[in-house]
Amino acid sequence: QVQLVESGGGLVQAGGSLRLSCAASGRTFRTYPVGWFRQAPGKEREFVAAINWDGISRYYADSVKGRCTISRDNAKNTVYLQMNSLKPEDTASYYCATTSNSYSSGTPDERRYDYWGQGTQVTVSS
Repeated sequence: QVQLVESGGGLVQAGGSLRLSCAASGRTFRTYPVGWFRQAPGKEREFVAAINWDGISRYYADSVKGRCTISRDNAKNTVYLQMNSLKPEDTASYYCATTSNSYSSGTPDERRYDYWGQGTQVTVSS
C-alpha cells in the first residue's frame, strides 16, 4: 500500500505560479509512474501531467503544455508539478496518483492508477 499526500495549493492571481507536491509514504515511489489530475466543480476529472518511473519521459495535457513541468525527486519520494502563467480556468482540485505496476509508463488514462491522494485546491483569481 502507498499513501499519497498533495500540498502546495492555494489562491493565486492570474499569471502567478504554484508548485504542487505529492509525497508518498508506505512504499517507495522510485519505480512507479505518477500522474497529476484535476477536477473543477461540475466537471469531469481530467489529466494534467504524468511522469515515468525513470523521470525521463513526461506527458502533458494540451491545456497545460508549456506552462507546467512535472518532475520527481526519488530521494525524497516526492513528485512535483510546477505551474506557471496560471489562468482562472486552472482552478480545480489537483490530485496525484500512482500505480501498482512498477517500471510502467505514465499515462493520461486515470483507470491505470490505483492509488490517489486527497487533493489540494488551486484557485486562480482573474
